[in-house]
This record gives sequence, structure tokens and C-alpha cells, in this order.
Amino acid sequence: MSIVVTGATGALGRLVVDTLLTTVPAGEVVAVVRDKEKAAALAARGVELRIADYSRPETLAGAFRSGDRVLLISGSEVGRRVAQHAAVIDAAKAAGVAQLAYTGILGGPDADFTLADEHRATEQLILDSGLPHTFLRNGWYTENYTANLAPVLAHHAVVANAGDGRIASASRADYAAAAAAVLTGDGHLNTAYELSGDTAWSLAEYAALLSELTGEEIAYKNVPAAAHQEVLVGAGLPEGFAAILVDVDEAIGRGRLAGTSGDLARLIGRPTTPLAETVRAALSAA
Repeated sequence: MSIVVTGATGALGRLVVDTLLTTVPAGEVVAVVRDKEKAAALAARGVELRIADYSRPETLAGAFRSGDRVLLISGSEVGRRVAQHAAVIDAAKAAGVAQLAYTGILGGPDADFTLADEHRATEQLILDSGLPHTFLRNGWYTENYTANLAPVLAHHAVVANAGDGRIASASRADYAAAAAAVLTGDGHLNTAYELSGDTAWSLAEYAALLSELTGEEIAYKNVPAAAHQEVLVGAGLPEGFAAILVDVDEAIGRGRLAGTSGDLARLIGRPTTPLAETVRAALSAA
């Protein structure tokens, strides 16, 4: 039996592997990756590499073994993910894995925004497969904001169409720790976890925090959806992806990413990383 992490060279996957290696021998960890060279550092640490691609189902036949505990990290190609995930699920079922954990989105079947559509469909595919599963319904990563600090600081503004909605975000490392916990622990089969930060915050509060930490005046500019779409496209985002982000902001305004179930803190055995800590780290690295 191995613990298998798909998408292991991605931002979340690498953190999951890092976390696993603090408690599990490297020989028990497998990284499923598309690019062997990109995963060389993992191999150097003793992690087994299995080369496979979500978009090439024939490569997935050797990705899993009977009894493996598998983490399916959702693909990054929005619009193509259901077929990609289906290929992984089929391969996992054929291999007879003992657990398939999946990184979905907060709210699961109740999430009513476009970005959630493929996650809902994937959860249903997993249920239909009959595989022992764990749904890790991840809320928003704080890094979704801190990774885009440059334009915010340049224009002294946080621009969104989220109104006064609140976001119970957590750091990517927090979500990685939760994934590692369900892959190495017991009692998580056929369970869904609503994962989010301990405290929800508004974008106005985020702007105020940036002002405090930088000593500059950073404003929150709440704009109509159409105006935000224009800003994002003007910044270089494709029309379709910009529309998805605008739709997420509207969901935030409806409170869809504000839930604080406490599941994440319970899984990782500590409080989730505060917003200010992640923001300070991002500013220091900028």
C-alpha cells in the first residue's frame, strides 16, 4: 500500500508531499506527475514517481495499485476537468484503491457558482464509482489574493464585485496538511469535510490590513460585475476565466465562501493560518 498524490508538482501537491514526508517514510509515498524532470527533486528525496497525464487515460493504467490511498488533486484546466477526473476515477477503480480523496470546493453539492460545476460533477462520479472516498471541499486559498499583490499595491486598490461578502480563507499549507491527515489517518472514508479558515474576513478588511502593513492607503473598490470583468480582461485574463472570477465574487457576496465549520482546524490539529500571517509573508517576499 502506498500513499499516492496526483498533480504532485503543483502548488498544492508539493505541499501535500512535503507534509507527508514529515510523518511517513519516503518509500511509502508516490507522486503521479506528467513531467519526470520537473519532479526530480521529489525523486531525490526517495519518493516514487509514476508518470501519467489526466488528459491521456492510457497513461493512468499504471498510476495506481490495489490498496493505495490516493489523493486526486483537481485539475487546473477549467472546462476540461470532468473528463480528466473521470479518467483518474476509472483507473483508481480498476486498480482497486482503498481510498480516493478529492479536492473539491466549499459547499459541495450546494455550491451554486460556475467554478463549482466541475467539482459537483466529479463528486457524483466518485459516488457512482462506489470507491471508498473522502471529499475535501476546500474553501478559498488566501494565496488567491496574496499572489496578486503587485497590481493592488501599484494601483492602491483592491478591486472586486463581492460587496460586503466575507471569505473564510486559509493558507494552501493548511489545506495540504488536511489532505495529508486524511491520507494517513483512519475514520475518514465515505466522509465529506467542509474546509475553510477559522475566521471570515471582508475585502474591505483585507484592504485595511494592507494599508496597515504597507503604510500606504489601499482602498477597497467594489464595482459592478461588468466593470470588474473589464478590469480583469484589461489585465490580460481570458474572457471566460475573467467571467468565472466575477461569478465567484458574486458568490462571495452571497456568503458562499464564508462558512466556518471548523473541519479544517480539527483535521490539522491547530488553528488555521491567520490572514495577516500570510499577507505579511507575501509582502516580505515581494
